[in-house]
Amino acid sequence: MSACNIVRLDFTFIDDREFEAQILDQQADAFPTIDPMALSPEIIAYMERHVKKGTQVEMVDQLQSLLFADQYLDIQYDDSITRTAVETFHDRRGNCLSVVYLYIAMARYYDLDARFQTVLVRPSWDKRGELLVLSQHINAIGKFSQNTSYVVDFTPEITLQQLTASTIGDDKARALFFNNLGAEKLIEKDYDASIAYFKNALYLNPELSISWNNIGTAFSRSEQNDIAEYAYRKAFSLDRTNTTAVNNLVKFYTREGDFETAERYAKAIERFNVKNPYFHYNLGNIAFAEFDYEAAKEHFVSAIRLKDSEPDFYLALSKTVEELGDLEQANTLFEVARYIYQQSSEIYHPSINKVRIIDEKSILRSSSAGFSVRAN
Repeated sequence: MSACNIVRLDFTFIDDREFEAQILDQQADAFPTIDPMALSPEIIAYMERHVKKGTQVEMVDQLQSLLFADQYLDIQYDDSITRTAVETFHDRRGNCLSVVYLYIAMARYYDLDARFQTVLVRPSWDKRGELLVLSQHINAIGKFSQNTSYVVDFTPEITLQQLTASTIGDDKARALFFNNLGAEKLIEKDYDASIAYFKNALYLNPELSISWNNIGTAFSRSEQNDIAEYAYRKAFSLDRTNTTAVNNLVKFYTREGDFETAERYAKAIERFNVKNPYFHYNLGNIAFAEFDYEAAKEHFVSAIRLKDSEPDFYLALSKTVEELGDLEQANTLFEVARYIYQQSSEIYHPSINKVRIIDEKSILRSSSAGFSVRAN
């Protein structure tokens, strides 16, 4: 996200030793027997039956076939639960984090370079029970040579914005795993289990903003309001683009009857949305679905003004002006979108072929991945 999309709140956050001690109270990993990337003897035997030694490119292609080809594992996308590599292998299903764990474990077994990479995706909220869940994205990246990398991605038909990615270490990937387990337990209203998982995520990565936000929701649901407020504010202090935490603070202060503070945070979210091109894009899609093409056009134009390098904005505007009867402008906008796709190596395309070889020149920025929970 560009700097203009940062929510700006005029307050000072100071770490509180008492609250920090309650949340960061572990001296060791609380779940040492859970290894999301462990390969069982069954998996190893399966790999050795079907994978032949070859060049690095050939090995990556073989592993892709092993995971996704009909005659092999044929793994299907499933975001219902986060699985270990072993569970993903047996269930033949997994979300992006689950399948990335399995792929990276397999790749490293053959001494291939394979690391976790977080990627910003267009925000997409999913209502689960009483909560809204924002699923963020992770894939795998590795190097064939100093100047050539490959990306392996598993999410079907996902629309990614201009590539903003960051390679992360195994510890942070493990933290994201427990963050997701915590979010799933939170959805099930098992607050004690969710807090335990979130604490473990924060033990592994104390700077993980989404886990601070999520544990805040768990504390709020278990009526531990003071520590919930602290966790939400900590989440925002660590990541000034974490609008989920700000939304949660709005709802928290509203429930507490502190309407003045709630309004201050709500106005910050409003300022964020005005400057967020994807907010306008989403409003345009809503207007288009309601056949209000003039309003849709206005929103899509606003999105392009804020970010003129996103081809999907031009495609949406092209369809809208076509509905309004301007076929010439629709064709022009379509050609602009196609030109951006063709010219930019930073645009990430969904593909049946889940391996993409890239030049090592793309802009890498920080991001996070996992489940972020917002009170509904």
